[in-house]
Amino acid sequence: MPRRRRNSGPGVRIAQYIESEDEGEDYEEEEEVVGEEEDEQSEDEEEEEEDTESQTRDVVVSPRVSQKESQENQKMSQGICSSSGSQEDEEWKHGETEGLFCLICMEVWTNDGEHQVCCLPCGHLYGFSCIKKWLQQRQSAGKCPQCIRKCSLRDVRKIYASRVAAVDDEAQKRILFLESKLSSIEQKTASWSNKEAQWKKMEAELRLEVHKLKKKIADMESLAMGAQRNSHVASQNQYIPGHTNYQEHHGHAPSCSFRHQGDLLVSGGRLFDIDGGRKIVLLARRLSGVGGTFVLTQMSLHSGEIDDILLPPTTRAIKDLHLSPHNNGLAVFGSLGKKLSVISLESHNTVLSYDLPAAPWSCSWDLNSSHYIYAGLQNGMVLVFDRRQTTGPFASLTGLTTNPVHTIHHLSTNSTPTSDVRPLLSASSIGLCQWNIYGSEGSPSLISETGNTGVCISSSYCPRSDHIVASYRPRVGSSEDTVQTQPSLTQTGVNNSNSNGVDGFHVSLKRRGADSYYQKLSSTQAFVDNIRLPRTAIIDFGEGKNQQLFASCDESTRELILQDPLNFAVSQRFPLSSHLPLQDVKYAHVNGTGLLGLLNDEKLQLFRNESP
Repeated sequence: MPRRRRNSGPGVRIAQYIESEDEGEDYEEEEEVVGEEEDEQSEDEEEEEEDTESQTRDVVVSPRVSQKESQENQKMSQGICSSSGSQEDEEWKHGETEGLFCLICMEVWTNDGEHQVCCLPCGHLYGFSCIKKWLQQRQSAGKCPQCIRKCSLRDVRKIYASRVAAVDDEAQKRILFLESKLSSIEQKTASWSNKEAQWKKMEAELRLEVHKLKKKIADMESLAMGAQRNSHVASQNQYIPGHTNYQEHHGHAPSCSFRHQGDLLVSGGRLFDIDGGRKIVLLARRLSGVGGTFVLTQMSLHSGEIDDILLPPTTRAIKDLHLSPHNNGLAVFGSLGKKLSVISLESHNTVLSYDLPAAPWSCSWDLNSSHYIYAGLQNGMVLVFDRRQTTGPFASLTGLTTNPVHTIHHLSTNSTPTSDVRPLLSASSIGLCQWNIYGSEGSPSLISETGNTGVCISSSYCPRSDHIVASYRPRVGSSEDTVQTQPSLTQTGVNNSNSNGVDGFHVSLKRRGADSYYQKLSSTQAFVDNIRLPRTAIIDFGEGKNQQLFASCDESTRELILQDPLNFAVSQRFPLSSHLPLQDVKYAHVNGTGLLGLLNDEKLQLFRNESP
């Protein structure tokens, strides 16, 4: 075997010691010792079991492999030794080589042949040829090269194993601990799975019980609403105590007979208006889905043709929509994106678009001029626009409060002293306000008959007769003095168990005289929506009949009620077709007859007046 250069170490020093011996030493003595070893082999086999127990290191012996496998392992070991030996400057460490190489020759041992792995009584491992040569040297004096414990060649024991490995006792204990912990976790997981199954079973039983209770509550509410309807009909002609009621005439409500004509299916209906001259309906809809966009849908009452008018992607919720009363094919709408827009029904294009300082809640056309448009904003302001000026409003008026202006009407000029004054009627939570606009200036004044009576949630106006109906609901946290001026349960017997409604009331007014003072005609209790701002309307049957009807939704019975605005006598009732809230109500003359429309999220109901 060629000599290799190695750094200093225990194995290297042993090898150098052996190589320094005289090469011409007498080998007859070696043969004699080998013969003596063969004679004493039988005695060594008997003492092998006792010697191995005294070793300080445990040896794990795997099953003996075949001769072919041994040769392959030996070739592989020789390859490892050869490659490792080529790195002359590599520094060998005792801790890295122990258990892998013979510490005398620094070569890997084999599981067979002359360099077979063997051990001494002290437990240290060497290649058989190396330890045999070591023990035969005079200088060694029969001692282990590492621990200097006395031994002889007959104490050497060959180990028949394909691989030698020492098991870490701490690691073995750690493995057993982790296996025990894993078993405990698996048991807990199984326990939680059983509990989860039990909980799901209990949840299903509770859901079934809740479903039964809901059904029972619905049946009870149906019975209560039936009794409530009978008592509410009798209360319609009662007025609020403490108020002076004035009636223009006595008698029954105007005779009318609206019959259901048909339904137009829509999706996401919010607002609509009817153009009787063009025989079209314009709807504002919100498309279904998360973050649905808003569109305008034009429906022909004559042919049934439907066209969608796509709006800019930035268009947000549409708060108000009105067709022009001047038969010019225009419509105005306000959206929460702080936009007031005018569109053409013929080209479906946006004619004008104004940027606003706040979101518009209401809008209206001027009844006398097609050039002027009015908008009520969320911050309480009222803006006046001239379509001939496209840059912005020519008048910006500040309201009495910063409460949103949810309704705005342009008043007819029949009672106005001069044509230079543009009177407006707005409605916010504080009540009704009249605005007298001179050019670009104007200021509001609160109509005293409607203040401090509750929260104003809706208003309707009839231009031809100057009748106004305002709807109210109680103020939250109002004092007892204020509540006493409002309807109570004892006056009507209305059950307030309906979560969608609350006891409110309607107030009827008439605008009179050149000074535009407002006379209170009558008032009645109503069951109004307690969250939303409901839509109402005054139906004008036209010239020659001198009759009007006030249309509103009764939340207690889910019916549309038609009442005389003078004394709130009931003319007709008909149930709403759906449990969905009423979004809008409008009336128009089409082909010489009256057409009443009711809109909810799913469809537009149309009723035709069949009265002579």
